[in-house]
Amino acid sequence: MAANPDVPNTQKAFVPLENNPEVMSHLVHQLGLPPTLGFTDVYSIDEPDLLAFVPRPSHALLLQKTPPLPEYTGSGPTEPVMWFKQTIRNACGLIGLLHAVSNGEPRQHLTPGSDLDNLLREAEGLEPVARADLLYESKALESAHADAAKLGDTTAPEAEDNVDLHFVAFVKGLDGTLWELDGRRRGPLARGKLGANEDALSEAALALGVRRFLKMEAQGGNPDLRFSLVSLGPVFD
Repeated sequence: MAANPDVPNTQKAFVPLENNPEVMSHLVHQLGLPPTLGFTDVYSIDEPDLLAFVPRPSHALLLQKTPPLPEYTGSGPTEPVMWFKQTIRNACGLIGLLHAVSNGEPRQHLTPGSDLDNLLREAEGLEPVARADLLYESKALESAHADAAKLGDTTAPEAEDNVDLHFVAFVKGLDGTLWELDGRRRGPLARGKLGANEDALSEAALALGVRRFLKMEAQGGNPDLRFSLVSLGPVFD
C-alpha cells in the first residue's frame, strides 16, 4: 500500500471508505442530505444504454482513484465553490463526498439544522486551513464516517493503514461551472462552463471532467488505471 504523500502519519486517520453507493448514500443521509438524493453506480461513461440507467440530473460525480496551483485562500458567501483541504489520513472518500454535497443544487436540499448543514454554515466563513481544522475536530463527522465505513462489500482496511486509493469529485456549481475538487491539491479547479440542461454526466461534462482526468492519468504513465464511479442524483421509489 502506498504512503499518503500529503497527510503526515502523525495526523488522525479514518477507516477508508469504499466507493459504494450504499456507503456514500448512508453517510450523507446520516449527516443531513434527504433520502430524495443519493449515489448510483455509473458503469460506463461511453455507452448510452448503460448511462440511461443513471438517475438524472446528475449533480456530481465521485471518482475513486496535475497541474500546480497557487495556494487557495477562498472563503465566505461569495466563494464560487466550497473546497476542503484533506488533513485526515485515508479520508479522501469523505472529502470527495463533502465536495459533492456542499456545492451546487444538493446543498439546497440539506435538512436545516442537520450535522452537515451546521458544519457547512460554520465552514463557509473559514479559510482552507481553519476549515480543514473544523473537519478534523468534528465528532459528528467522525461518528457518521465510522458508521458508514462498516457497510462496504469488502473488508475495510484498518484506519492506520496507508491505502493506495483516492477520490476526486466533479461537481456542477449553481453558476454552471464544472469543478474538479480534490482535497490533496492546493485548491479547486474550474474545468469549464456547462449549459443549463447539461448535468455532471452530460457529454460536455464528461469531456471536461472524467474523460479528461483519465486521459491525463494515462499520459502521465498510468494507462491501466482502474476506477469506480458513482453519481449523486435523485432517488426514485
